[in-house]
Amino acid sequence: MESDPFRIRGHVADFDDIVSEIVSRSEATRATLPMATDIAYGADATESVDLFFPERPRTGLPVHMFIHGGYWRMFSKRDYSCVADTITKSGAIAVIVDYALMPSVRMGDIVAQVRRAGRWVADHIAEHGGDPARLTISGHSAGAHLATFLFNEPNIPSGVRAALLLGGLYELKPLQSSFLQPEIAITNHEVADFTPMTHRYDAATKVDILVGSDETPPFHEQARAFAGMLRDQGLPVSTMRLSARNHMNSVRDLGLPESEAGARLAQLIADS
Repeated sequence: MESDPFRIRGHVADFDDIVSEIVSRSEATRATLPMATDIAYGADATESVDLFFPERPRTGLPVHMFIHGGYWRMFSKRDYSCVADTITKSGAIAVIVDYALMPSVRMGDIVAQVRRAGRWVADHIAEHGGDPARLTISGHSAGAHLATFLFNEPNIPSGVRAALLLGGLYELKPLQSSFLQPEIAITNHEVADFTPMTHRYDAATKVDILVGSDETPPFHEQARAFAGMLRDQGLPVSTMRLSARNHMNSVRDLGLPESEAGARLAQLIADS
């Protein structure tokens, strides 16, 4: 029996099968949807986005950024192209973000990259038919953690209308005693600077916090605490427990518009 609540593979029996399905469906997405690949948002080779487009005239379209998870040390934008199926079906341009991975870089580097990606969207998405004033974002797991840094400067308008955070990590301290520590060695400095629970946020951003019903206890606890903190700061917050979903099949569902998670993502885009 797996004792570490953060070691997802030990709690999801079909982990590898779900990952294989996500990757396979992403390959199909890249083969079928109109797209522009590997657009640089910064100087480093890891700093790129893939854009996917709906089948409609490309002018003034809503825009949605997705940030993948993997505990900051695995996966890539190519693995999660399938999320664009739901985004483009909702009439929006999908921006799937890539970033460097720990331990070759530190968490501050990744946060800075994601912020650069956000600035690229604000400055350049109109060139691809998107309206930067109609920006929404989402992220899964470590990607949800990273997404919070796109709307966490309370005195500066973020430009993010709404954020969907799925299975997120909002308190980093417990990870220092998890299986991750030998792999990425989260420092006390990183805990202090990059724990979302210690920041303030843009009150104009609507936040939807989702967690699978079959997630381990820390994911439920952190979701409740973060939702409460955001409400105390004046942000409009909604929450959902995804029925019979764990850490991996919940993110698979983001790319399935008919699923509970996919429908929630589509609604967030439509409402914004």
